Amino acid sequence: MSEPIPDVFYYFPSPVYVVKCPQFLETVKEVSKEYFPEKQQDMNEIYPVKMSGNFYLDPRLEDFCRYIGETAWSILLSQGYNVENLMTKFTEMWVQEHHKHSLMEQHVHGLGAQIVGVYFLETPENCSKLIFHDPKAAKVQIGLPEIDQNTISTASNMVSFNPEEGLLVFTNSWLPHSFGRHASDNPIRFVHFNMNVQYVPPVPSLTPECTPQAEII
Repeated sequence: MSEPIPDVFYYFPSPVYVVKCPQFLETVKEVSKEYFPEKQQDMNEIYPVKMSGNFYLDPRLEDFCRYIGETAWSILLSQGYNVENLMTKFTEMWVQEHHKHSLMEQHVHGLGAQIVGVYFLETPENCSKLIFHDPKAAKVQIGLPEIDQNTISTASNMVSFNPEEGLLVFTNSWLPHSFGRHASDNPIRFVHFNMNVQYVPPVPSLTPECTPQAEII
């Protein structure tokens, strides 16, 4: 008979935040098309993907960008960071379109990014899955075989999310992520964004409160 498991405390979590935001879908789809290279040179056979340029400054996306910025700020606050005198700011926001057999390798975002995210625009059946990887390299290195890879546990090295249109996903920039192989004949399209933070000067006339702050332009 095995001994009882001692009390357990979990520290140093790797949170992922998911929220359904269909209210922005129509506008973001329409605006992003103008920045997306519909006619582009032949795609790479190994990575059949198309990408747009940055478009977070488009005034038609003000509500969408403000929602992302304020949510990112609230996430950092909820994690225990002192962001009262900080504001979130976009560094990048672009559209990706992955065609059959495409994928995105595991990576993280540097250059000062704090929060990264994805907003799904088109998600055909059998499309790529969004995958998050355990950031603890030492744990992965000495990891033992899992009892069941389909069950999320402390032993898991990765977790996948099924994309759906209008789904908005946030996480810290240090959490490695990737997209699995795209199996659909129709492409998956999504917005990818990075946000950093910067100090804002205090305003003496205002009551000091923890109010979400986000800069769009």
